[in-house]
Amino acid sequence: MSRRSGILEFAVLGLLRESPMHGYELRKRLNTSLGVFRAFSYGTLYPCLKTLVANGWLIEEPGHTAEEAPAAPLAGRRAKIVYRLTAEGKEHFEQLLSQTGPDAYEDESFAARFAFFGQTSRDVRMRVLEGRRSRLEERLEKMRASLARTRERLDDYTLELQRHGMESVEREVRWLNELIESERAGRDLHGSASGEPAQQDTTSGATGGLPRPGDDTRPDTPDDTAT
Repeated sequence: MSRRSGILEFAVLGLLRESPMHGYELRKRLNTSLGVFRAFSYGTLYPCLKTLVANGWLIEEPGHTAEEAPAAPLAGRRAKIVYRLTAEGKEHFEQLLSQTGPDAYEDESFAARFAFFGQTSRDVRMRVLEGRRSRLEERLEKMRASLARTRERLDDYTLELQRHGMESVEREVRWLNELIESERAGRDLHGSASGEPAQQDTTSGATGGLPRPGDDTRPDTPDDTAT
């Protein structure tokens, strides 16, 4: 399994832990709540769902989700497929949440892990945050060394681009420092004392206290009859 496929499977399991969804709903949530997944198409999502079903972590059910009123299917059309997390799928997702290896510190992996910090224990959150910070500090040191070697050979625009990249990494390191300090002090993202783990916000479509990007209003033409 590729790293990107593993990230997608992790995110799908995490979203379905909140509630059952159609494939269209899943893709929209991946796009809006987890912006790193904008590049995923239905041609990528549905094979992932099939793999998770084959592994016994999801089940497919014709019908509607809890938020929808039941409606009679149109003649000649199959009912939408709802994907639901199994007990084995929930256990597998919890195992994935507890992992803190080097892959969890990479850009897309970290974004996906952070999106589910509301379901993650504090000690695991700390290890992921500290690992990410260490990875970025290494990256920043290499960027500074490279800039020092090549500064005289770069034009102004290339030089400015490299400075912008360094500033972006520096901002994330400062942000991580603040998060780590809050975790050590037992505070949530809003600065108040929190329980273990942080309370999940299921009404906003995100977890924990994460900021949400704006909803993706681009038109979609889902095919939720795919099986």
